[in-house]
Amino acid sequence: MKKYSYIGITAVILIFGIWAVPKIVERLGDGEVVENDRLSSTSATSEKKNLKTDSEMIVINEIPQFSFLNQDKETISNSYYDGKVYVVEFFFSTCPSICPVMNANMLQLQEAFKDEDDFGIASFTIDPAHDTPEVLKTYAENHKANHPHWNFLTGDKEDILKLSNEGFKLYAAESPEADGGFEHSGMFALVDKNGNITSRIDDNGNPIIYYNGLEQGDINKLIEDIKKLL
Repeated sequence: MKKYSYIGITAVILIFGIWAVPKIVERLGDGEVVENDRLSSTSATSEKKNLKTDSEMIVINEIPQFSFLNQDKETISNSYYDGKVYVVEFFFSTCPSICPVMNANMLQLQEAFKDEDDFGIASFTIDPAHDTPEVLKTYAENHKANHPHWNFLTGDKEDILKLSNEGFKLYAAESPEADGGFEHSGMFALVDKNGNITSRIDDNGNPIIYYNGLEQGDINKLIEDIKKLL
């Protein structure tokens, strides 16, 4: 019985081979198989690549309202930046660690968009007890921060920390153990003309959300993305 089963299977394979082999040979001769498979593969790769690219921008969330004094003792609220693309940071003037690097990199943004009236920067101090408008004005002058829409903002400490941690979700806190007495994020937030925190999409299709204010690579990306939003 087993012998007849083997014979039956062999016959089926032989019949299929007689039918299929000439067709395969014919398609190979015409280059049909190789070309179609290549086109199909290229098309699939292209479609996958176009689903998400790092040049796409995405809205993260709307920023909350705020109102503080700047270095010229002017009241600056979020409405000041309506219709502007701007970058937000949280810092303090006596910071001995990351703030000097962050604001040196902010100067690159100032230079890149020095002629753009629709661009701005908002630097919120997390040490308002020390960083009065007068102190911030001196700080701005010493750092050559002279873009007309670069505001150094001070006010109630609790309001600023709430804006940082809950509004922008950028960590900031008073910490006696930390250098200078405060800890804070070194990240920058990018805000579009409609008041939304906005970021690019990474190669894996995820929003980066914030830009590292300490890394030149992220500063370059930030400049690219500001140009897109402008």
